[in-house]
Amino acid sequence: MVDVTEAVEILPKEASAKLKPKKEELLIGVPKEMDAQEKRVLLTPEAVRLLVANGINVVVEQGAGDNSKFTDKDYADAGAKVVLTAKEALEVDVVLKVEPPTLEEIAHMQSGSCLISALQIGRQSAQYIHALNAKKITAVSFEHLEDKVGGMPVVRAMSEIAGSTVMLIASEYLSSVNDGKGLILGGVTGVPPTQVVIIGAGTVAEYAARTALGLGANIKVFDNQIYKLRRIKQLLGQQVFTSTIDNVTLAQALKEADVVIGALRAEKGKNKIVVTEEMVAAMMPGSIIIDVSIDQGGCIETAEMTSHDQPTYKKHEIIHYCVPNIASRVSRTASVALSNIFTPIVLQMSDLKGAEEMIFNYKWFMKGVYTYRGSLTNAHLARRFAMSHKELQLLLAARY
Repeated sequence: MVDVTEAVEILPKEASAKLKPKKEELLIGVPKEMDAQEKRVLLTPEAVRLLVANGINVVVEQGAGDNSKFTDKDYADAGAKVVLTAKEALEVDVVLKVEPPTLEEIAHMQSGSCLISALQIGRQSAQYIHALNAKKITAVSFEHLEDKVGGMPVVRAMSEIAGSTVMLIASEYLSSVNDGKGLILGGVTGVPPTQVVIIGAGTVAEYAARTALGLGANIKVFDNQIYKLRRIKQLLGQQVFTSTIDNVTLAQALKEADVVIGALRAEKGKNKIVVTEEMVAAMMPGSIIIDVSIDQGGCIETAEMTSHDQPTYKKHEIIHYCVPNIASRVSRTASVALSNIFTPIVLQMSDLKGAEEMIFNYKWFMKGVYTYRGSLTNAHLARRFAMSHKELQLLLAARY
């Protein structure tokens, strides 16, 4: 990796001149993630190259892509301006982050600018909302952002990655070297296959099931939505055990399970606990629980949030893996997936001359907005933090 000062100096004079923002040009900032657990970056060098070619100025903080194996030289060669401090990457029109900014980072942001990042509602406080509103920042959350056909592209992409990854994690902790049950995930001739229980029938469950079936495991899928159970059977293309969530059937399945995946999507902000501590205590010692929904409160009573540094703990002799950002384990893949989603959005934003016009013109983009020019616009956040809110459409109508 080259020195940052060198990375900036190697740009030709023509490129340096191009980076001086004109009033009508959009200035994008990509600061380095402050959380040591977060290894993703929102724009790849190839995405930066495309944005710069379309007249958009991009500022990248030194080391922003290191954890995804994108160097400062990669970004400089793509036409970005590599800067030494987070402050320089935050004083822009649009800030692109994975983790929500800290209060210190919000203080560096320009008044009236736009923030696109995760919200991670379980970790937030009223103070965070007040800090955004004090700067009149328009904040857009990954979790609520929709696409043109009503899907949730970021949630879908990260769920696909998490679902594919959880079975590889389970395989690690079932092995004897990690003090697991000493089982291979799947099965071999003459040996009964591994038993996997998946709670939830959404995208995470679909990709976890595909991986488990591909390895030869037996799976059981539980969800209270019949249409989701029907859909996952159709997507998997084969008959698998499915059931609504009732205590008797679920408890029996858990007793026989080697791997349990908690993949229930939160409704109205927080998950409902469906696996009690009593059910966990009745499981076979050495089995593993992975609660993918832990960032939204989890669906397993014994689940407590862990980190990539210390990902597991044991309770009732059951291994628990409860890391909230599983996709960060495969940060380069996740970064490319995120970049593919946000690059077209930034290009559209540039064509419309800013985030405000994006909100006014595209309802699918509006869905992600939770603060707008000093006002909280998300009713659920308002209830959670006992704050007042204003309807975004009414605010827009007043302005236009």
